[in-house]
Amino acid sequence: MYNRLNIHVNFEMGNIYVYTGEGPGKTTSALGVALRSIGHRKKVIIIQFLKWWKNTGEYLVKDFLKPYYEIYQFGVPGWIKIKGEVGEEVEIDGSKYKVRSITELDRIRAVEALKFAEEVALKKKPFLLILDEINLAIHLNLITMEEIVEFLEKLPKETHVILTGRYAPKELIEKAHAANRIEIIKMPSKMLTVEGINY
Repeated sequence: MYNRLNIHVNFEMGNIYVYTGEGPGKTTSALGVALRSIGHRKKVIIIQFLKWWKNTGEYLVKDFLKPYYEIYQFGVPGWIKIKGEVGEEVEIDGSKYKVRSITELDRIRAVEALKFAEEVALKKKPFLLILDEINLAIHLNLITMEEIVEFLEKLPKETHVILTGRYAPKELIEKAHAANRIEIIKMPSKMLTVEGINY
């Protein structure tokens, strides 16, 4: 779909990293880099696309890590259908959520997230900007590859970017300075939901 685009990223900016693949741990890997940055007293801003659940360690820690850490969520409540069937239930931390389809509100919120990411990056010039689940947002056609490239070219030169989420488009991987694919080697049949490990 995107292979006909004429895309040029301005490499005068910081590095672009892509964490993709169907295995769990993409956000966790990005959070590890965030922790390193904070250890060096560098500013980190995380924008979460599609995510809305606030009982996660990365969200709960925000007040402890001020002024070096900020996190914002732009997801709409509900578990979005990727491979499962609409109406199926997913259980997390004792709560059940029905799998649902993408709505127009998801598109609106994804566009708002990207716009907010641009505003906050230009204003605060963070050392590290994490766009969590943005690859999946592209895959679900909530935002376009053109919009991402335009966004990346506006970023301050001192800002490094990590883009997480499964199904990262080939064109984005090619434009990144580095890309990692996280694959599943072994997983139990029941979803792992250990507080402090999986969320």
